Amino acid sequence: MGDISVRPKDNRVNVRKPLSPRAEDAPTAPPAPAGRLRAVRRPRLWFELLLIAVSYAVYSAVRNAAPARVEQAQDHARWVWDLQGSIGLDFEHAVNHAIAKVTWLIVPMNYYYATLHFAVTIGVLIWLFRWHPGRYGSTRLVLFVTTGVALVGYYFFPLAPPRLMAGMDFIDTSSVHHTWGSLSAEGTTMAEVSNQYAAMPSMHIGWSTWCGLTIAILAKPLWIRVLGVLYPVLTLLVIVATANHFWLDAVGGLVCLGFGFLVSRLWYGRLCYRLPRDVAAGPAAGAPPATAPAPARPATAARTAEERPRSVRETTERPEPRGRPGGKP
Repeated sequence: MGDISVRPKDNRVNVRKPLSPRAEDAPTAPPAPAGRLRAVRRPRLWFELLLIAVSYAVYSAVRNAAPARVEQAQDHARWVWDLQGSIGLDFEHAVNHAIAKVTWLIVPMNYYYATLHFAVTIGVLIWLFRWHPGRYGSTRLVLFVTTGVALVGYYFFPLAPPRLMAGMDFIDTSSVHHTWGSLSAEGTTMAEVSNQYAAMPSMHIGWSTWCGLTIAILAKPLWIRVLGVLYPVLTLLVIVATANHFWLDAVGGLVCLGFGFLVSRLWYGRLCYRLPRDVAAGPAAGAPPATAPAPARPATAARTAEERPRSVRETTERPEPRGRPGGKP
């Protein structure tokens, strides 16, 4: 019987069968528009300057477009004053008269009220933009929402400040000392362009508390953090001593600020101060995190389609061992 060469059928491999694509190789769907808006982005200077300018213009226009309604504003002021008196916390008159007699103290307070409200807020925004870009957008959103809610109060709840209350002898300290930037109703330039009856809520307290919290939480030097804590406290003393607000106006400002933090928390998914400090530069800064790279394939699975036929050919074409001469296979 002649020699017989046996080729096992099990060695047959379909080398033309394409490899099934892995799930991680499939194209990723683009993020939803809401996801792109909520992503933490590196702020752009030109956009932020434009946004702040437009927002302040809208804020000023709405604030000053609110009807004066002087009689209603006076009624609201009397109601607030009586409410504070009913709980024994109508101390604005005593504080105003006590500090107004100290010229060296009340004049700096007048300038404090007219200038720091804007200067410190802008300074904190610049600081966030430069050194906390990852937290800038969410923290700025808190400030914008706070201010937007305040506009609702200005429009629907006109309120005369203590210095303009009829029948009361509050001292308008800015008018008495002719302070630059005075908001008194004596025909000054500032009085002509600003709504004198937009006192509730107090954005001096809303903005100063926003600044104070941001500084106290994010700043590193202890003395700067202490200043952050003291800033809204000193602002409260200033607005009462200068007869520009009741303390209940300050409470209204804190309520607006709390709503601003809530909106930012819901939008970004966490408190603004807990977001990453930095943002990766480049187009991927505002995109959702990329899919984790797939683990490397084993060496046997990483062979290309061109290598597979050669390997199979070497296996299938290797001659089988022949039987011993003269014997059976």
